[in-house]
Amino acid sequence: MNETMVCVVGNVATPPLYRETAAGPSARFRLAVTARYWDREKGAWTDGHTNFFTVWANRQLAVNVAASVEVGQPVVVQGRLKVRTELRDGQQGRTSADIDAVAIGHDLARGTALFRRAVRQEAPAAARPEPNWETPATGIQDEPLAQPAMAATAVT
Repeated sequence: MNETMVCVVGNVATPPLYRETAAGPSARFRLAVTARYWDREKGAWTDGHTNFFTVWANRQLAVNVAASVEVGQPVVVQGRLKVRTELRDGQQGRTSADIDAVAIGHDLARGTALFRRAVRQEAPAAARPEPNWETPATGIQDEPLAQPAMAATAVT
């Protein structure tokens, strides 16, 4: 399989648009990715060219994006790059770069986030596997992890 996988870091430029389709949930938003470089003449970091990508999320990722992502937030997106060119009146038209996302997360280098595991709907009883009573139980239970203590530090 020859796919172009990319990982981009940028800011959410448009509110996620969520839709329920026959194939399942879908969400999309625009992502602004601006290159930064050190300008020796100015002695400061300078913004370079900004690229815009349309990020597509499907199924559970789409549901989670709609609940978690807002305009202006810094995110990291990993997925398949798809460059599309529209034909208008028989001539080459607009070119767009889309990313079919595999994973999306907040950029923790630029802020903090609180993770909550998504609650999945339980499958109908007929679709659930029968328990294997011959295998001994391990005694391990799902318990929430303790929250780490946040130490306050003063910067002088």
